[in-house]
Amino acid sequence: MSTPEIDDDDCSQPQPLRRKPTQRRSTRRVERMLDACAALLDEIGYEALSTTRIAERAGVAIGSVYQFFPDKRAITQELTRRNVEQFVSRVGRRFMEEDYRGWWEAVDAIIDEYVDMHRTVPGFKSLHFGDAVDLNLLDVDIDNNAVIAGRLRGLLLKEYGLADSDELDIGVLVAVEAGDAVLKLAFRRDPKGSPELIDAAKQMVRGYLSRQLRHLSPPGDS
Repeated sequence: MSTPEIDDDDCSQPQPLRRKPTQRRSTRRVERMLDACAALLDEIGYEALSTTRIAERAGVAIGSVYQFFPDKRAITQELTRRNVEQFVSRVGRRFMEEDYRGWWEAVDAIIDEYVDMHRTVPGFKSLHFGDAVDLNLLDVDIDNNAVIAGRLRGLLLKEYGLADSDELDIGVLVAVEAGDAVLKLAFRRDPKGSPELIDAAKQMVRGYLSRQLRHLSPPGDS
């Protein structure tokens, strides 16, 4: 007997994985579900997305989907988390592999990674962190951009020895919100991202943080 389709918009709070995959085969199956979700989001959008379609695209039984996820929202939540982890990991790797004169050049690298993932990673462009299907996909208490800001702030604190403060906390959060808005505009204007607007996003974020972090700003930016 086939498992009945669940109302995918039933839940008012983000739902975690029903259970974590413990075997390699189960992990690969979950990854196929997330890959299928990403591809379908880009092709048909969230409204038309369903667990049945995800199962068909992933080549798994619908019962396998419900073993791990209660609904499409939970799958989208897990995909968003995977995107965030990949984004932060890629930024961290660039910080290790490349030499920057200071945080202002690191900011450009962060934006470059966002732009590259938007262009190349399936599902990434459909799950803008600031206005995804749900602003609280990543955490029930704070919105997605605040989660992203916290992770990037941690990288900047670790790599550049910035003093932790409320000023830094607010500065990075505003920079993430503002940069996200302009970058979304860049991709609305041009599917590959308007170079002029991407450059404007970099200038805006650097200028704002330079004023907020005046004592750690590059020469001539304060």
